[in-house]
Amino acid sequence: MPTQEYRTLISRLDLSTFLESFQSHFAREKSFIFNGDRLFYTKILQELNNTPLSAPPKIASLDMPLLHLKKSGILNLEQIFSFIQLVRYFLYLKGHILESTPHTKIWLDKISIPQSLCDMEDIFNQKGELKEGIYPEIDALKSHIKQNKIHIDEQMKKILHSNAISPYLVNHNVHYINEHECLLLKAGYTQVISGMVLERSHNGFFYLLPDSIITLKERQNTLKDSLQESLYKLCAALCVTLHKHIPFLTFLNHAFDTFDHIYARLSFAKTYNLSFIYQLNKQKNIILHEFSHPTLANPKPISLEFNAQTLMITGVNAGGKTILLKSLLSACFLTKFLIPLKINAHRSQIPYFKHIVAIISDPQNSKNDISTFAGRMLEFKEILNTEHLLLGIDEIELGTDADEAASLYKVLLEYIMVNGAHIVLTTHHKHLAALMAHNPKVQLCAAMYDIQSQKPLFSFLEGSIGKSYAFESAQRYGVPHTLIQRAKEVYGEDKERLNELIERSSELEIALSNKRTELDSLIKNYENKIQSLKEQEETQRESFLKLQHHLESTYQNATQTLKNALKAKESKDIHKAFNKAHHILQDKITPEPPKLEDSQTFKVGDRVKYKSTRGKIISIKGAMCFIELDNGVKLKEKLALLKSLGTAPTTPAPKSTITLTQTKNVGVSCDLHGMRGEEAIEKLDEFLSNALIAGYDEVLVYHGIGSGILSKLVRDYLLTHPKILSFSDAPANMGGFGAKIIKL
Repeated sequence: MPTQEYRTLISRLDLSTFLESFQSHFAREKSFIFNGDRLFYTKILQELNNTPLSAPPKIASLDMPLLHLKKSGILNLEQIFSFIQLVRYFLYLKGHILESTPHTKIWLDKISIPQSLCDMEDIFNQKGELKEGIYPEIDALKSHIKQNKIHIDEQMKKILHSNAISPYLVNHNVHYINEHECLLLKAGYTQVISGMVLERSHNGFFYLLPDSIITLKERQNTLKDSLQESLYKLCAALCVTLHKHIPFLTFLNHAFDTFDHIYARLSFAKTYNLSFIYQLNKQKNIILHEFSHPTLANPKPISLEFNAQTLMITGVNAGGKTILLKSLLSACFLTKFLIPLKINAHRSQIPYFKHIVAIISDPQNSKNDISTFAGRMLEFKEILNTEHLLLGIDEIELGTDADEAASLYKVLLEYIMVNGAHIVLTTHHKHLAALMAHNPKVQLCAAMYDIQSQKPLFSFLEGSIGKSYAFESAQRYGVPHTLIQRAKEVYGEDKERLNELIERSSELEIALSNKRTELDSLIKNYENKIQSLKEQEETQRESFLKLQHHLESTYQNATQTLKNALKAKESKDIHKAFNKAHHILQDKITPEPPKLEDSQTFKVGDRVKYKSTRGKIISIKGAMCFIELDNGVKLKEKLALLKSLGTAPTTPAPKSTITLTQTKNVGVSCDLHGMRGEEAIEKLDEFLSNALIAGYDEVLVYHGIGSGILSKLVRDYLLTHPKILSFSDAPANMGGFGAKIIKL
């Protein structure tokens, strides 16, 4: 069971009913505090969260039976069956846990159940009774007892329906006195029946046990004694087996409690739709998202980030300050022991605190001569030097002068913070809040109030000191308006003006919060758009690389085919290879130009984007137009390939000059005599490229006549060249059939 420290904390945090409900899911009574490594329980819980399993059987504590076994005592059949239930359930788990739950399987594989205990499991049915056919003597005794009971019932019915005894019967019921079947008879019954009077009724009638029934009951008792003797001998034999495995049974008993902790948590979470926070945050920041305190029937979920070392909660009375304090401490306490809670676990973070203390209730005790303030000081004394502490203080100003308390508590809180403690407190002390507000380790939080409806909002505004709204709250609870007005006059205009400033500050904070939410939404939208553009860019890049790879592959295939053709000796093979290369180049993929919307229109002077360059339209003719790029180059392109950038800027774009340098020493003729096929084609290709750059319209190529192979290669190459308009054999005085005149 929980220690006294935890009992006090549970009571102050209003978690008693919640934890009692949780503990009802245990197979046997135990504390909610588990023994062992929290990480082990975390891994098992995560694995079994979606694994359907039967609940552990309801078993009483086995500590005393184990103690009796250690002292060679003999257990009864019910106690022995409790151990069999342990064995039976772990055999079930080992058979149903799969490879998909590795940590659970490793843990169960370490539990090796002795064969003798498995054999004992076979002698009991599901109700804990001995199976028939295993022990014939016991089966026979049970059968005789059952038959004898039938004879007793039949004999009693026979007596009740006898005409001779009918006048003496008070009623026709069978009465049980000390587990004996009796008749309720009037005086004078001795004339018709004999027996033993067990009792007299209040009316003077007689509870009679007939002699015929006495004989059958004596036989029944004899049979029962024999059965008990046989069962005792059987229990003694079974206890000998159990005694041999006392260490294992002790271990199995602890393992059952371990799994009971796990299954109860899973069952409780599924029953009430609760969530686990498996990992404890190494940082000491507390982030609650949509958390609901278990004590509230219709709670408004709380979302809060506690990033400092002290959280000071101020604001309206009955506005939820204490519930926020209890929620923060409750979430940390329940998560520490892996108890599920109503929270958005994916967006929440809770750290580990070794000690959690709540100073909430009024500690006044007349019997011990302790005042409210004295009780508070005693509680502070106990935790001043406690490390790894989460401290909750409700109404910190309780019990003493406000100004003195502000100074005292400021020093106490700062001293506790030096030891690394985290503090959550509620207060109406504006003086204390003002003193602590400048500390960077202090986070302010105000409970909000709706001035229009004059009701608390049960929501919180971070970074602000809240107004108490004592006058408004008093009026809401029925205090006459005239008394409220007189109280305000006594309170004073200066302090009321201060409260108005605080109220105005809160309103501005709310407006700022709304603006921040709106801006966060816009930022998120733009981030989504940027992400979408990045994805489109990546898709286009992949498409470009794929197309580039295909074109390079096509070029390599065509080049290799041409090289193979030049190595061939037969003109027929050369011709086939050239045709194949020609088909490869024709089959290459030509990327489609991007399609723009039909609604896009252009006019002279519009700024446009063409591929990666920009320019302006200088003339339009049908679907074509002339563009002057920013670098001074003029192009003729289709309108469909352009993207509008608006009208041309007023300032002229700087122009750049492109100078083409003509290749030196380029003649108008090329001599291929004496060259191999591949070498001749390479030289011809280089010659034609230089001639095109030089601006020649016509060139002469000498290839000779010979066997006709080189002439054939040149002819086939010229047929496939994209920049050659036409070619023909040269005149006789210029080489005749051994030369070609080529028009570019």
